[in-house]
Amino acid sequence: MQHEFSIQVSPETASNPELLKRSVSKKNGIPFHEISHIRILKRSIDARQRQIKVNLKLQVYVQEEYTDVPIPLPEYPDVTNAPEIVIIGAGPAGLFAALRCIELGCKPVVLERGKDVRTRRRDLKAINRDHIVNEDSNYCFGEGGAGTYSDGKLYTRSRKRGDVQRILKLLVGFGATDQILVEAHPHIGTNKLPGIIAAIREMIIERGGVIRFNSRVVDLRVKNSQIEGVELKDGTVIDTRKVILATGHSARDIFELLYKKKIAIEVKPFALGVRVEHSQQLIDQIQYSCEVRSPYLPPSPYSIVKQVDGRGMYSFCMCPGGVIAPCATSPGEVVTNGWSPSKRDQPTANSGIVIELKLEDFKEYEKFGPLSGMYFQKEIEQKAWMLAGETQKVPAQRLQDLVEGKISSDLPDTSYKPGLTAVDMKAVFPEFIHQTLQKGFSMFNKSMPGYLTNDAVAHAPESRTSSPVRIPRDRVSLEHIQIKGLYPCGEGAGYAGGIISAAIDGEKCAEACIQTIKKIMD
Repeated sequence: MQHEFSIQVSPETASNPELLKRSVSKKNGIPFHEISHIRILKRSIDARQRQIKVNLKLQVYVQEEYTDVPIPLPEYPDVTNAPEIVIIGAGPAGLFAALRCIELGCKPVVLERGKDVRTRRRDLKAINRDHIVNEDSNYCFGEGGAGTYSDGKLYTRSRKRGDVQRILKLLVGFGATDQILVEAHPHIGTNKLPGIIAAIREMIIERGGVIRFNSRVVDLRVKNSQIEGVELKDGTVIDTRKVILATGHSARDIFELLYKKKIAIEVKPFALGVRVEHSQQLIDQIQYSCEVRSPYLPPSPYSIVKQVDGRGMYSFCMCPGGVIAPCATSPGEVVTNGWSPSKRDQPTANSGIVIELKLEDFKEYEKFGPLSGMYFQKEIEQKAWMLAGETQKVPAQRLQDLVEGKISSDLPDTSYKPGLTAVDMKAVFPEFIHQTLQKGFSMFNKSMPGYLTNDAVAHAPESRTSSPVRIPRDRVSLEHIQIKGLYPCGEGAGYAGGIISAAIDGEKCAEACIQTIKKIMD
């Protein structure tokens, strides 16, 4: 017999199967010896009180044996000779679109401007050590997209957009731990995700799909408002009437191309700010109300939102036990982001602290039309590069100094490997952003006493939170509102905000695309 229970226990009990079994037996009146197995379905931590508790949803097996059944992958058919769909971009949207194409009987041809997930590491090393930015292979571009080497967070609020559990189960099938099905805020880790991405690629190729690396798309061939093909940087032209455009939030050349060809795009608000690093020990002390974190608790995250003079200021992509990485996609700019390994065992914690931008903030850039937000973003990144010494060093300021408007007389070492340059953030950002940061951090400190400290360092800028452009599409067909056969997809098109939502959107676009193919064939 199986029973489902929700229970709240101490972190130690949650971590110890024997103690958990005793707790379930006592609280639910089930004889201890009759409980054959306890399966944890969901787990979350409640740290709102000094006495920290763990919330568990359990499946309890009473006088019944438990058999662990692996989560299977779908039966992917061989699509070697099936109708082709070109997918531009091998991030989560592109890869999951490709898998769904195969599942539904079409052949994906994936064009990725960057390198495969392993080879890509050399370019990440070059940007960290030598300050060399490869425009086609970096933290944003390459197999797996921006998420692969920037943490692998799987938490999403986009449950109305599609089946989150389906995507999580597919990731488990390709090698992720099944704990991502359990945790309230699942996370794979930057050290684990590359292997999963490689397994997805191998499946795509094994079942007859095609993935071409170092294949940067430089033109879209359009005739009579119908997509007719794509042109690559090396001059290759691929004829196709179906293109899923999944290039990510940093593919500025694609946005420029669409604008140049008078293919409709729209300016989209996004958020921008700094990435702040504290010691993980301090965050644990604040969040867990302790001197030393219990060995039964994970490194603590935090989430904070404030309204500052009518603007939202909030934490973004918080990385407990993580590091800050250089995420520029072109020479002459600096960009920050954060990531954590699977164990989240680094001594530092970092988070983007970003400010909500509005369309009126881009008025000075109106001459760029729908690219006004992108040029606003780009100018800050280029200014930061110049201020920090025209390398991949970033402008930095101790947090208390930022609030007080003082250039830091010295800077501690942080996890950001290329290095720091002491700069007053007032020189990096427009005045309204700088003032919002100053006021907001003081407000943060009231909610998290101890947060505002000069032991914490702000790194600038955190600017690639989401796409500054939306590529409009029909709500039903998901085709571009102007170009038949073109399916704007994922983060870059403005329809997703992370690995899971991008993967869901990739699947939706593949389904919509295949539906039109089947209509033609019928």
